[in-house]
Amino acid sequence: MDMKTIYLNEDLDEEIYMEQHEGFIEKEKESWACKLKKFIHGLKQAFRQWYIKFHDTITSFGFKENTINQYIYLKLSGSKFIILVLYMDDILLANSELGLLYETKIFLNNNFKMVDMNEVVYVIGIKIFRDRSQ
Repeated sequence: MDMKTIYLNEDLDEEIYMEQHEGFIEKEKESWACKLKKFIHGLKQAFRQWYIKFHDTITSFGFKENTINQYIYLKLSGSKFIILVLYMDDILLANSELGLLYETKIFLNNNFKMVDMNEVVYVIGIKIFRDRSQ
């Protein structure tokens, strides 16, 4: 799954100013700076702030963070499981049961702007092979 506009809707916890962008500088206000109201792409704090929101949201749904890699989550439901791997704004889901997969996708869509990319063929340069008979 792919998350859309992950940085553009997050509020800032601190005051951040930026220089006026070339081509948008007002005459007689050249020395002024712009105070940001929301995060913008490329801001160092943007991913961290967004990740905190994502973490809080996904753990409220019953996912547990991996102790070694904070971008891997596991949810157990009886003998069923689903693994969620976060890579920047992409999510890879691996599961043992389709109902849990659909439930998770609905939850993600209700909390974030998502695009379902369906079955993955490649992820970070690794080809995924499925043997449905196994």
